Amino acid sequence: MTTFPVIASILSEEELGDFIKIRYQLSENFECKLFRTGVNHTYIISNPTKKYVVRVYCHNWRTKIEIQEELNLLRLLQENNLSVSFPISDKNFNYIQEINAPEGTRYAVLFAFAEGEKMRFMSNDTCFAIGSLVSEIHSITKNKSINRTNYNSEQLLINSYKQLTQFFSEELPEMKYLKEIGNEISKTFQKINQSDFQKGIVHLDIWYDNFSVKDESEITIFDFDNCGNGLLILDVGYFCKQLFFIESEKKIYESKVQSFLTGYQQRSQLTDEEISLIPEAGASIFIFYLGVQAQRYDWSNIFLTENYLKMFVGRIKSWIDYYKLNRD
Repeated sequence: MTTFPVIASILSEEELGDFIKIRYQLSENFECKLFRTGVNHTYIISNPTKKYVVRVYCHNWRTKIEIQEELNLLRLLQENNLSVSFPISDKNFNYIQEINAPEGTRYAVLFAFAEGEKMRFMSNDTCFAIGSLVSEIHSITKNKSINRTNYNSEQLLINSYKQLTQFFSEELPEMKYLKEIGNEISKTFQKINQSDFQKGIVHLDIWYDNFSVKDESEITIFDFDNCGNGLLILDVGYFCKQLFFIESEKKIYESKVQSFLTGYQQRSQLTDEEISLIPEAGASIFIFYLGVQAQRYDWSNIFLTENYLKMFVGRIKSWIDYYKLNRD
């Protein structure tokens, strides 16, 4: 019987674990468990004393060159003693494994495990420490570029909206709002004097789910899958926007975002122009991730509905409205 083609698969924990143990010469007492599926698939391989993370990239999500660029960045940050989850080479000094999955070639990378815990409700000290680490990363990536996406208004806003039109009517109020606010933000990006803004390699996904915290102030950042080139304020704006939705009491939000910005500016000063772009920077990345979901997620998933779009766009609108009110 001919095997029926598939568009996506979930690799066997046992078989992947055996594969990794052989390639990386790990002892037999390591056990591999699926941790999360999503844009990519994440596995934890561990024994009683040691943990690693295996990321299995989905078919046709990243090219081998793009993955290599991500790993080169992580090794650069590791060499500068920055706290990131870094890639580990196999017994033959290779960092990227090729797996012949049913849908086609998938790539896998073994990463160091980020010790600590995820912390949704962060103290001011933790926000300060995160800001300090992001600034340290930016001090290394500033004025550098990699062979990956350039995060400009076309990539963040225009292309993302086009992805959404495949699934949602442009007559929906939420789609009309996304088009309107996307055009406004694009015009703002075009008006700014680019020479007044720091540029370099950005992480683009800095939020509480992508760092681990130990003892309030020891931070390890991971998941650089969306790294690329752009204004450094994009990373700052996105963290602030995530913090905005964590803290319903806005006085607490303002206090914590100030701690984050103070930590960031210990090493890298932000101009008034850069700080004023935080609302647009944060909103543009939220729109970008809506586009990623339209591109990558299985649209039979029950949460990717018009109600989900309404909730997500509502968050963007409340963020923009908050800053418009404060500017007036």
